[in-house]
Amino acid sequence: MAETFERVLRPNRAWLRLDVVGLRRYSDLLFLLVRRDFVARYQQTVLGPAWFILQPLIQTVAYTLVFGQVLGVPTDGIPPFLFYQCGVLSWTYFSNVLGIVGNTFGANTNLFTKVYFPRLIVPLSVVISNLFTFVVQGATFLVFYFSFVLKGGMGAGLHFDFLALALLPLALLQSAALALGVGFLTSALSAKYRDLQQVVPFLVNIWMFATPVIYPLSQLGRRARWVAGLNPMSTVVESFRIAFFGVGTARPGEIVLSVATTLVVLLVGFAMFQRAERTFVDTV
Repeated sequence: MAETFERVLRPNRAWLRLDVVGLRRYSDLLFLLVRRDFVARYQQTVLGPAWFILQPLIQTVAYTLVFGQVLGVPTDGIPPFLFYQCGVLSWTYFSNVLGIVGNTFGANTNLFTKVYFPRLIVPLSVVISNLFTFVVQGATFLVFYFSFVLKGGMGAGLHFDFLALALLPLALLQSAALALGVGFLTSALSAKYRDLQQVVPFLVNIWMFATPVIYPLSQLGRRARWVAGLNPMSTVVESFRIAFFGVGTARPGEIVLSVATTLVVLLVGFAMFQRAERTFVDTV
């Protein structure tokens, strides 16, 4: 008599259980999703991957003209174009990851309802694929950075802070963790309340203006600085400027508060994500 095998899949009942074995088992799927996200984004566009470079450059030029030339926003002695380009570089990675992870259940409903795999693989693929985009945009930023240094003028005083530069990967890791945490929360909530997906882009834009992307943190008063300290992305953006320009405001206490807030958001978001993945199929 032929033997029969039966495998029973049960939902994970723990709120904070990381399925390391499952992630390792489906590592090939993670690689395929990373490749899909990176290649398919501009697959049928005329300029293709060039948009990775053009989009932040267009945004930087717009900020330079409006806030630098028209409104005259101070930039702490940094050339305005580089000041805004650095802010856009540090913010774009965070906002891209948050925007895509926040719609994990809605965008992958057909996939999730047909085959089993650890759902965490999809958000992780977004973090990794956008990291490649960040590297391309970072290389573009360095090209402009060294061109300003060689040109002289305001760029002559630019210099790296090598300690902050060495710690920059930790700031990027914090940015990814915060984007994942908030993305987990919005994804879990929007699985039941679809209207949230229409609100999230507006909230992200408001968040950007509450972050020193287009203005230096040093221009804020004491009370406003305290409020800005509650925003974890404030120290991340300032850390980028300190690393590349040697100018910025990120005190140890503010960094500790920022990291602690990020960890809390990540843990709460992960718990909500795991809870939602057990029941979201019943609400779609």
